[in-house]
Amino acid sequence: MEPLALHRAFTLIEPGPIVLVTTSDGARNNIMTITWTMVLGFQAEFAITTGPWNHSWKALTESRECVLAIPAADMLDTVVGIGMCSGRDTDKFAQFGLTARKASKAGAPLIEECLANIECRVVDIVERHNIVILQGIAAWTDALRR
Repeated sequence: MEPLALHRAFTLIEPGPIVLVTTSDGARNNIMTITWTMVLGFQAEFAITTGPWNHSWKALTESRECVLAIPAADMLDTVVGIGMCSGRDTDKFAQFGLTARKASKAGAPLIEECLANIECRVVDIVERHNIVILQGIAAWTDALRR
């Protein structure tokens, strides 16, 4: 065994799955990779963690909606790539060849290439922990990709 810096201990038990979260500021769509997600209940309630350091934060907190897009395993390189660049200077849909599909209830887009998409509204933000509480408002799945 080797020592691990205590500030990295969370990486040993971090929840999952990894999701792509889309947002829109009304003029431009963006995608972020989120590694901390949690199901809060059986009524399509979820939590993610992110904060002001993330370019999507402003669109997420102002629009109070997003889409949780569940990528397939073969999208690993895309998911990592999305997490390694910023929407400040990159159109991630174009950069990674992803298709933005109009959502039915949220202003943020679905990602056509993902296994599933959950349109969500922000219902609370726990600022002390940078936790965003979401309520699902519509869900989509691609049975052919599952």
